[in-house]
Amino acid sequence: MIPGGGQPNMQQLLQQAQKMQQDLAQAQEELAQTEVDGKAGGGLVTATVTGAGELRALKIDPKAVDPEDTETLADLVVAAVQAANENAQALQQQKLGPLAQGLGGGGIPGLPF
Repeated sequence: MIPGGGQPNMQQLLQQAQKMQQDLAQAQEELAQTEVDGKAGGGLVTATVTGAGELRALKIDPKAVDPEDTETLADLVVAAVQAANENAQALQQQKLGPLAQGLGGGGIPGLPF
């Protein structure tokens, strides 16, 4: 007969969960430090965000500035920020995806996350 009725070793499960939490925290810290760009208007506007989605910089080529047409410039800024955020989300999936699957996808048998 197996001691403990064949149940997984709780100490081992807790150690695995703690390691996964540490890995997740490290990946989140890396995301906060990593910068990605998004461009619009053929590169006339470039937005830089962290992997966590924090806007860090916005570059606007002088050719994009037309005092008679500020709406187009505003649209380019929004598009560049959206593109940068999409790139940040892709980076998040790349960094956190495997960790999140381990936590939520049954990576540790017997634990609810």
